[in-house]
Amino acid sequence: MLEAELFEQLEFKENSFYEKIISGLLEDNYCIVENFFDLEEVAILRKSLLDKYENDAFKKAAIGNRTNENVERSVRGDFILWINEADAGAAERIFFNKLNSLIEYLNKTCFLGILQKEFHYALYPEGTFYKRHLDTFQNDDRRKLSLVCYLNDEDWKPENGGELVIYKEENGIEVAKNIYPLSGRVVIFESQMLEHEVKPVKTTRLSITGWLKTR
Repeated sequence: MLEAELFEQLEFKENSFYEKIISGLLEDNYCIVENFFDLEEVAILRKSLLDKYENDAFKKAAIGNRTNENVERSVRGDFILWINEADAGAAERIFFNKLNSLIEYLNKTCFLGILQKEFHYALYPEGTFYKRHLDTFQNDDRRKLSLVCYLNDEDWKPENGGELVIYKEENGIEVAKNIYPLSGRVVIFESQMLEHEVKPVKTTRLSITGWLKTR
């Protein structure tokens, strides 16, 4: 009986968490989720990212999708490593397990029809950035939601730069929303609606970035 009550409490807490995400997306086309991953989970994911980077598994990020991409340092400067759920390690399973729970809830309650996902580790070295852009392509409009999970140290300071800037219209006026890459913070936004950029970083910036996609 006690186990059933604890399960119901955890499920209610999780559902309330997801409902806040849905409300943010409906009201503003984006939402900021604090502590989506706890400090221990972030530390595990950060270590996995850095280990793989040190083993030269990353490559310079490109512009465009995988069928039409080119490296352009004047537009973006990050290094990435695609992570595949099918062969995910223990660290990556932490990420995908929690993400799959969110996807299941979104599809069940909002009928979004999310059937695919693609994610990569991203490392921005000092001085790099990503200029203003939209997360969709002329030859591929399947991206529904963009998601960024920050894996920086707990003591990340605003002066470190690397903030995500989301541009949206409010009362006919374009407004820039500055979002700092704080540890464990997740940002979710409409891929085909909101242009955004990453401001130059003054120290290494770490994240998992990707998209939830429809058919």
